[in-house]
Amino acid sequence: MDDNYQTYLNRVARLTLPEAYKSQVQNIQESYKFQPSEGTRVAVPFPGYTLITPPAAEDAENSDFYATLQGYQQEILQLPSNQNLIVPLPAESFHLTLADLIWDSAYRHACEKNPEFESQLQACIAETFQQYQELLTQVSQAIAWQVLGIVLMPRAIGVCLVPKDESCYEQIVMFRRTIYQNPKLIALGIEQHYHFTAHVTLGYFGDISPDLDRIKLADELTELNKKWMFNLPQISVRRLELRKFDDMTRYYRESHWPSLEF
Repeated sequence: MDDNYQTYLNRVARLTLPEAYKSQVQNIQESYKFQPSEGTRVAVPFPGYTLITPPAAEDAENSDFYATLQGYQQEILQLPSNQNLIVPLPAESFHLTLADLIWDSAYRHACEKNPEFESQLQACIAETFQQYQELLTQVSQAIAWQVLGIVLMPRAIGVCLVPKDESCYEQIVMFRRTIYQNPKLIALGIEQHYHFTAHVTLGYFGDISPDLDRIKLADELTELNKKWMFNLPQISVRRLELRKFDDMTRYYRESHWPSLEF
């Protein structure tokens, strides 16, 4: 399902064009992952498992990358159009997702149907990580991805990433193929829902006013991209971990859960 290298580059490049923002702002929606509570918005239960790089609070190697993204987040929050529009994520939770696994109702149903689901999932991921490492040849460089610009999703806003080169892209696609084509994981209900679009989510959409000037918002995002284009940070992808989440603000793991070193 994932794109080849050139198709990926072409697709994500289009996502950061002014014309794309003008189209995308027409379709933004309130995120059901955050609900109003006493004058603010709080994360609501949304449990599941995912395969991600270590969250910012635990990724010292990429501390400069995440510090820059935190600055980007603050600039987005200060946009004139942001009148409670964007619910920011905690900066310490920033991460790059390499493969979504299972979440929300599908996760709840799997646990109800199979009391051993979580332990079986953890065992399958460990086995899959081992299979992937056996496929790898010696890699002389780290997997590196660079911020391209702001990306608007229907219910969230973040920055999208492009690989440093084709090898960095192909290693991730090969990994995702190993996950999503694994018969044991498929039997557990793990399936691929989306084409891979590397991104770091910075916030979700909250109150969308009927008076929101969507064209103005698109213009503001375009101007931010222009401002940032000579200072776009890079993340080094060296470690991947199985993480659990109860909502969209925290991703955690036990020390014995599987991890993968690239």
